[in-house]
Amino acid sequence: MKKIALYLFAALFILAGIGHFLLDSFFIAAMPEWVPFRTAIVYVSGVVEILLAITLLNTSTRKPAGVFIAIFLVLVFPVNIYMAFTPEKFSVSEYALWLRLPLQFVLIWWVLKVRDVG
Repeated sequence: MKKIALYLFAALFILAGIGHFLLDSFFIAAMPEWVPFRTAIVYVSGVVEILLAITLLNTSTRKPAGVFIAIFLVLVFPVNIYMAFTPEKFSVSEYALWLRLPLQFVLIWWVLKVRDVG
């Protein structure tokens, strides 16, 4: 069951990374206007998500990858807060934007659990 959870998490993270390229305007708008290099940040973070997911799948890099993914999720958390406080900028329900906040902690817990899969 843990192996399935590992592959599911990695797949979701890869899809999220790909989303940074397919839905780049959404991700760019998710950051405050005062943030410099928003477009570059979106593309780089998409690549980072894909690479971290791949390293999570490799047994020899899984443990550090899990930690780095958890750190990454903490670092992007302010974007989720910004989105929750500016729901009028997005075509997503305000409820969904607020629901993402605790979901981030679930993702952190999830990746820290699956990084121990042998």
